[in-house]
Amino acid sequence: MRKRVSHLNAAVQHFQLVLDQCPVSHPDRATALTNLAWARLQGFIRNDLEDIDVTTSLFRDALALRPEHHLDYSSSLFNLTEALTWRYSKKGTTADIREAAHLYLVVEICPLGHQLRHDALYWLAEVVEARFKQCGSIDDIDEAIQLHREAVSLCPEGHADYDTYLNNLALSLVSRFRHQGKPNDLDEAISLYEEVLRLCPVGHKHRDFSLVNLGGALITRFNTRGDIDDITRAVSLHREALTLQPPGHRRRDTMLHNLAHALDIRYDNLHVIEDLNKAIDWYRESLRLKQLDHPGHHVTLHNLSSALCSRFTQTQENEDVDEAITLCQESLALLSSLHPARYFSYMRLQEAYLCRYQILHHPADLSLAIENFRLASGHPTQGFPERIKEAIYWARQAEVYQHESALEAYQMCFELFDSHVMTRSSIISRREAATAFDGAQSLSVDAASCAIRRDNLLRAVELVEQGRGQQWSLTSRLRIPVEDLESANPTLAHNYLELSKLVSNAAQNSAMITDTATADRAATEYRRLTRQWEAAVAEIRGIRAFSRFLLPPLYEGLQAAARQGPVIILIASQYSCSAIIIPPSGDPHHVPLPSVTLVELTNLNDRFARAIRHARIMGPKVPRNDLIVFLRTVWDTIMLPIVNVLQHGLKLKFLSRIWLCPTAAFTSIPLHAAHPFKTNADGSKEPCLEDLYICSYTPTLSALVRSRQLMKKRVTPSFLTIGQGQPGAGKGKELLAVDSELELVHKLVPATANRTTVSGDAATRAGALEALQQNTWVHLACHGKQDRTQPYHSHFVMRDEHLTLLDIMEKDIPHAEFAFLSACHTAVGDEETPDEVIHLAAGLQFSGFKSVIGTLWEVDDSVAQHVVEAFYKNMFKDLENGGVVDCTKAAWALNRATHSVKTKVPLEQRMVFVHIGV
Repeated sequence: MRKRVSHLNAAVQHFQLVLDQCPVSHPDRATALTNLAWARLQGFIRNDLEDIDVTTSLFRDALALRPEHHLDYSSSLFNLTEALTWRYSKKGTTADIREAAHLYLVVEICPLGHQLRHDALYWLAEVVEARFKQCGSIDDIDEAIQLHREAVSLCPEGHADYDTYLNNLALSLVSRFRHQGKPNDLDEAISLYEEVLRLCPVGHKHRDFSLVNLGGALITRFNTRGDIDDITRAVSLHREALTLQPPGHRRRDTMLHNLAHALDIRYDNLHVIEDLNKAIDWYRESLRLKQLDHPGHHVTLHNLSSALCSRFTQTQENEDVDEAITLCQESLALLSSLHPARYFSYMRLQEAYLCRYQILHHPADLSLAIENFRLASGHPTQGFPERIKEAIYWARQAEVYQHESALEAYQMCFELFDSHVMTRSSIISRREAATAFDGAQSLSVDAASCAIRRDNLLRAVELVEQGRGQQWSLTSRLRIPVEDLESANPTLAHNYLELSKLVSNAAQNSAMITDTATADRAATEYRRLTRQWEAAVAEIRGIRAFSRFLLPPLYEGLQAAARQGPVIILIASQYSCSAIIIPPSGDPHHVPLPSVTLVELTNLNDRFARAIRHARIMGPKVPRNDLIVFLRTVWDTIMLPIVNVLQHGLKLKFLSRIWLCPTAAFTSIPLHAAHPFKTNADGSKEPCLEDLYICSYTPTLSALVRSRQLMKKRVTPSFLTIGQGQPGAGKGKELLAVDSELELVHKLVPATANRTTVSGDAATRAGALEALQQNTWVHLACHGKQDRTQPYHSHFVMRDEHLTLLDIMEKDIPHAEFAFLSACHTAVGDEETPDEVIHLAAGLQFSGFKSVIGTLWEVDDSVAQHVVEAFYKNMFKDLENGGVVDCTKAAWALNRATHSVKTKVPLEQRMVFVHIGV
């Protein structure tokens, strides 16, 4: 060590003498400045010299002596960039990284093949990623990853620094995962880290870095997926790394912190107190060794704070929690107001105040905890995943302590989800982003329940719509009609439509990309277009009449869904279960369901599934006793209280239209089939729900409003029948009744309508999709399959490939009117997003079909023909008397059809059909 320092000092002295011999006008002065600066920089990197400011000035002077076209201009630019980056890494000076970022020119003047391009890519990536850590811009981390990928591609596998380039790419991928939450980034990073560790065996100079980085990534994966093997291995890796940094080593403070963090995380899950105590000891030792201006000082402060809070909950020693609060306040003092890491300090302060409130019950602590929830979830430069987790936790804790901020927390959740999901280009990746958070699935109903408990029914309606309609509303934004805007401001309307088209095309193109690097570039381009689109939307909102353009609708806008009859929203929350009836005018009505709980609804769903399974194996004449008992329970506990309000509160007329909008656990219950199965004393039978009213469903209020708006554009009906009774091998059993069903429908459709049939070999994915776009009415008879894990892959089985929900949603068919889906499972949602009704029938409605008949479970194709025949006879019965083909009659026709076939069709095959839409 001393010998190395003496050699360095000798080199510095020698180069200083050379520089002294080169006055300002000397032709070699730039070279002398560079040599002296380079020697000093090596000393700074090895911690042998503390001064970096003189070094930076020397590099800057050398650059000034080399104009842009000088042979060594690029190397001087490169040297200054590297010095600024090192100074930032040790001192965290924001101005350095900003200046270094302006030196992008170094890559532009080092084209492919240039001897400095490799190093230039490396350092520029470091600069851009450092700027990301300061400012939190996703574009910066994307660019850093692209630069690292190119650097790796230019470095042959046997190169001495190959492990360094792999390691840096992995570091950037982990940073992006923490900011954006894309699982593929973390998986790729861990694979790269494993390869780096393989390239750094015991004794390798970089083994400590490879151990630490892999350990950190495993901790991140453990926090996401909970595999105990990940945290166990992480602790082991960090222990080995610490042994490579004995007391006195310059990086020992970092290794101590990393091991402490791993033990801290393991304690949170396994609750071994020795892990926690050791973690606190290591954190303290790390702090003792760290200089106050160390860039990672704030991280150790807030992590120690968290560990002390954990111990406080066990020991209730006030000193621990008081120190935790002080440490977080210290960490905040070290960070600029927009530094992304302030989020973690706010989060740990919230944790400390909440811990103290739970033990000491001082109201001021709860208020301070809530304020830090607010600051953390609203911190603009932190990535959306972390902020969303904090906002969800805020909502949950506000519910536990009945704090008035609960509704604010729920609103924050929805806004963050909306912003986060909009960064994803494809429909599937948006759903993956929305389902990646524990507790998120029930947010909309919990928010509505919260508003109901605060006697704010209008807000409850708005919140449940905003939360559960997110996937549909995000996709439909690019298809919103703008006729009114075109009249008010044609230029803005044109700009909006053009940008919507560009964003939509970018999204569809990105969905087909498989190459990772290309996908990254496409994502960057998608975000660029999205920002332009958002700017256009903001400009539109600047016009008073369009101030709420594309914002979540308010109650008065949502009430348009009830124009033709009341809409009943059924809310299933862990906090309360109830219904809200939205009338055609006036305020909504709240219907408490006191005997219904989330647990009871889960039991009802289980009973219903068993009853349907039993019914399938029964003969057609055997009474469906299990199903009857189930439907009676649905009537007594759920629908009867609602019917009482409809009859006595709203004075709703007999056989009026009503729309059911179930949420969460209610979505799996056939509410339309609720029946008392009761005989009165005079021998008359008590009417069931479908005796009293014409029932329809709607996935969201906005979907119904949108369908009604599109009804203004009526066109001459054309009728399409699609049938596929002989799917390819392995795609399902042969459906023997399909051809006869198509013939039956063909006969019942008015002869005046244009009629087309696509069946047999012609009923392919492409053939069916093209036919759907060219016709306004469609009857589809085939196998249908709901994919309950990835609902956008739900599909109709065609001759060659599946016709998926995603295929249908990507087509805009504004003139479409009616679809009859005589296939299985076309109107039942998925498991991960029960508050987002994502199924085939809803997908057709989204694409433009205003009125859809779908099925809730497996259909017997031979028995179903009785319902199909009765439906179309009722649908077209008035045409001979001058009536017109009208898709709004579909709900009434289905109601009449199921009543007329009671003696021919078993109960479960009558109630399987439901109407959705207008």
